[in-house]
Formats: sequence, structure tokens, C-alpha cells
Amino acid sequence: MTKRMMDVLVSALAIVILSPLMIVIALFIRWSSPGTIFFRAERVGKDGKLFKVYKFRSMVMDAHNIGPAITGAQDKRITPIGRWLRRTKLDELPQLFNVLKGEMSLVGPRPEDPRYVQLYSSEQREVLKVRPGITSPASVVYRHEQTLLTGSDWENHYIRTIMPAKLAIDLVYSKQHTFVNDIKILLQTVLALFR
Repeated sequence: MTKRMMDVLVSALAIVILSPLMIVIALFIRWSSPGTIFFRAERVGKDGKLFKVYKFRSMVMDAHNIGPAITGAQDKRITPIGRWLRRTKLDELPQLFNVLKGEMSLVGPRPEDPRYVQLYSSEQREVLKVRPGITSPASVVYRHEQTLLTGSDWENHYIRTIMPAKLAIDLVYSKQHTFVNDIKILLQTVLALFR
């Protein structure tokens, strides 16, 4: 089975199975804060192509215009339901539609905001040679990334320390990914969610 075939089959099946949960989440978001249910964020995909990644909205409306592109542990822009969605990673479920459309894969380096991709070295830009994913080896290692982003200069800490560490992990994946490794990463991701 090819990677793309697995992406289409698994994402389509997951959308069908998880649609009742997604409807419930959508209703909670609608009731808990004013604004849209979904958030479409611009990200850099394969070969540097820009696309809109889908997420359940976990922050106040227009949060991307009133602060950094990443969120710290105590970010006041996050809504109460949004905190729970982020902790459980359920805010990422709509990305199954990005996978179905071919913009993302189930497994691949996480798509980054264009502002941070501009800071990549030529070596780090190698991660853009593969389709970005809902999960990645770095996502498993940095599952609680938001808790590391504390203090007054957490965005700088992300740029100088966390982002390069994540890219180093995903660079290894982008050069050595296999079908079997993708299955392992998907299983590790599921297990991490229930830990």
C-alpha cells in the first residue's frame, strides 16, 4: 500500500467514525465563545507551497492578529474549551480533511507558520521535501510543547531551542520514512494521547 493510499483510506474512515465527536466539539465551541468553529491557519507545505490547515478554534477570534504565531503555556488568547482541546490534541481532528485533500499526510513533519519557516537554514528546509503530517516523530517527543513555552520570552525560546530540536528529529524522518515507521509513529501518537 502506498503512503498516499493509506492517507486517503485512513483519513476517510476516521472522518466517518469520528464525525459524531467532531459535531459535539463544534457545538461546545459554538456555545463557549463567540466566533467561528474552525480556524484556518496559513502553513508551509510540501515544496514550500502555502496552504490553509484546518483546526477547531481554540483561541479567541482573530488571535493570530494579536500575538505570536505560537502559543505559550499561559497564553490568555486560549479559550477554556480550547485549553482542553489542545491538551487532548482534538483541535487537530479537522486536519483529516487536509489529508484527504492531499495537502497533508497522516505522518510527516508538522506544517509550520511561514514566519518561522523564513528562519530555517538550507538544511532545515529539507523537511519541506515531504508532505507535512498530522503527527510526526517530533510531535510525539514534544507532545507537551506548550508547557515548555513559559516566561516572558517564550517565542524566542521556541525559535532558538525547540524549533531546531524538532526539525532535527523530523529531518531524520524525512530522509528515512517507511510505511512501517509511519505505522509505528501513528501508534506512538495514539498511545501518547492516552498517557
